[in-house]
Amino acid sequence: MKKTNAMRILDKEKIGYKYIEYSVGDDVSGENVAQKLNQDEAYVFKTLVTISNTNENFVFVVAVKDELDLKKCAKIAGVKKLEMIHVKDLLKTTGYIRGGCSPIGMKTKFKTFIDESCENKEYIYVSGGKIGAQIKISPEDLIKICDITVADIKKE
Repeated sequence: MKKTNAMRILDKEKIGYKYIEYSVGDDVSGENVAQKLNQDEAYVFKTLVTISNTNENFVFVVAVKDELDLKKCAKIAGVKKLEMIHVKDLLKTTGYIRGGCSPIGMKTKFKTFIDESCENKEYIYVSGGKIGAQIKISPEDLIKICDITVADIKKE
């Protein structure tokens, strides 16, 4: 197993995690990942990158079963408007590709928010930094290592 940037950062900071590999098909959706991991979709989180009307990027981490509320997110981020970054810009912006985007170890440190549904969970899963790789980590450790703000960011 070749370590990803996300794993190297966690190792360097001595943060406990479990690395899980799964077979990859054409479907890189979060729902499919949860199914491959045999996990409840409330515990598997996706990392979404946005761009604001002021051309700033913000990162949002939300359970795969949920949808991001861009209006709530814009308000929390302190900008007028947010939209999802175009998939063609993801790699050059974050260093990660669609389906393998981790909140840990992006090329640039962006302001990051995680949905409050992570609270009171012993662990969650986030991308390990490549397709077919997930990291099982405590939300507290993820919040600490990535300097993440907990907020209500999902659609009701």
